[in-house]
Amino acid sequence: MTIGVGGSSPEEELRKLTSKRDSVAPIGQDERRQRVARAQALMREKGISALYLDASTSTFYFTGLRFGGSERMHGVVVPAEGEPVHISPAFEEAKLRAMMAGVITEPVAVRCWQENEDPAALVIDVLDGMGLAGGTLAIDPMTPFFRADALRRAGNAYSFVNGAVVTDACRRIKSAAEIAIIRTAMNLTLDVQRATARILREGMTTTEVADFLSEAHLALGFDGVPAFRIVLFGEPTAYPHGVPYPQTLKRGDMVLVDVGGTFHGYYSDLTRSYVFGEPNARQREIWTIAKRATEAAFGAARLGASCESVDRAARATIQAAGLGPGYETPGLPHRTGHGLGLDVHEEPYIVEGNATPLEAGMCFSNEPMICVYGEFGVRLEDHVYMAEDGAHWFTRPAPSIDDPFGQTV
Repeated sequence: MTIGVGGSSPEEELRKLTSKRDSVAPIGQDERRQRVARAQALMREKGISALYLDASTSTFYFTGLRFGGSERMHGVVVPAEGEPVHISPAFEEAKLRAMMAGVITEPVAVRCWQENEDPAALVIDVLDGMGLAGGTLAIDPMTPFFRADALRRAGNAYSFVNGAVVTDACRRIKSAAEIAIIRTAMNLTLDVQRATARILREGMTTTEVADFLSEAHLALGFDGVPAFRIVLFGEPTAYPHGVPYPQTLKRGDMVLVDVGGTFHGYYSDLTRSYVFGEPNARQREIWTIAKRATEAAFGAARLGASCESVDRAARATIQAAGLGPGYETPGLPHRTGHGLGLDVHEEPYIVEGNATPLEAGMCFSNEPMICVYGEFGVRLEDHVYMAEDGAHWFTRPAPSIDDPFGQTV
């Protein structure tokens, strides 16, 4: 039997878990001020007059306020010089100010629109009042098209650019505080992965395992139920994002568990693949190739190296083992990795064609999955962060197919 798999129950494992909510500090107001200052410096450098932030994770990044997106505009105008102005439906102003009281100490300007008014026209009026008439407005890339189009029509004297030149440039370089939060989240999810392996029993369903993943993350103090819980047994493990039906565990099955949730707003995201029972020769072969590919990708992750070079290193290892080539299967049908932070998929993307050089502060997944359709798949996903001295793992990678959680190492 694979070491660390089976022998426990959901009830027993949940009894061991206590909240770690206070084990790391959330991002504070001082850091958010620094983020706004960095964004404003970028805007001045690029000739951008102001940045419009919609109800997105970028608004949370810069302000500490989180809004649910809807047809009603609720956003923030950040000028290249001066203080941000919040745009709110009038009937939501009291709620907005209550939210601000929890995260912002200084007075904040709020402009409101009534239900029969055009909020896009209000944004343009705010810009005109700042003396920015006819300037360049950068729009949050997560803004819905209908809203961006409304801003364009209301502000036809303005030039418009993709706000990613500001938001992505800020967000893809993580601070020490962000890396500390992500490290905590990743290691807590790894604890859940270990516990999940221990509760497995023959006849268990993927739905039961997914329910445990939710309860365990909540018990550890995550922000809420994990955003994704991919649990696969047997042949469905070959499909990267799963299948739309539950499975029942039997001896000899490959098990794939991919789960992640937010902790103080930042995502964890880990995948483990192992066998329920004794691995056969084919499972060992594919697992070992996947392991070597992750090691090759990590070895290629050097400061100044391109994102695509990391993908190439993983793919070359897989092809050298007789799989692929390229995106063909059996082999790796998707990119090697993605950035992670307030969104589970964000810059930088570890994929062919991305020549972005790796810098200190960048964080990304290392997950060159091997898909053998009709048989099984193996994904060993951990995340990497770049520091001044090079690449580091957030979590300890799985050492072997026989001991996937390193209990004997």
